[in-house]
Amino acid sequence: MSLFTPEFGLVFWMLVIFLILLGVLGKFVWPVIINNMEERAAFIDKGVEFTQEAEKDREQAKADVRSLLADARKQQMDILQQTERMKQEILDKAQQTAAHEAKRIMDSAKLSIEQAKVEAELQLRKQAGLLSLQIAEQVIRRDLSSEESQMKLIDKLLNENG
Repeated sequence: MSLFTPEFGLVFWMLVIFLILLGVLGKFVWPVIINNMEERAAFIDKGVEFTQEAEKDREQAKADVRSLLADARKQQMDILQQTERMKQEILDKAQQTAAHEAKRIMDSAKLSIEQAKVEAELQLRKQAGLLSLQIAEQVIRRDLSSEESQMKLIDKLLNENG
């Protein structure tokens, strides 16, 4: 069974080599490994902090976007209201102008009608006067053809005026 039971010298040298190897590893390798692990942990912590900052910035950007959208909607509503007011003012002004123009046209038409009426009355009077004179002339010619009828007319006119 000598294969499975090691000799004391072999165990001793294995132990010495193990301790030397453990010392060399402890002195040179473990600090480098631990330092790399600490650097990696610091890098991961920085990445987490950066991610948290990025998340905060993203949330702030979302809030800014919402605020800008609300402002844009408010400005849009203000512009629409202002446009509606301007449209109403233009319509009111156009209605006032149209009413004023219609009144002016109506006044002008009334004046033209009144002038036409006066002219028609004058023309009617003139024609009635001319017709009256023509009728009177014909009546007088007929009635005054004899001397006796002339005397009767003179007497009648004297009686009426006197």
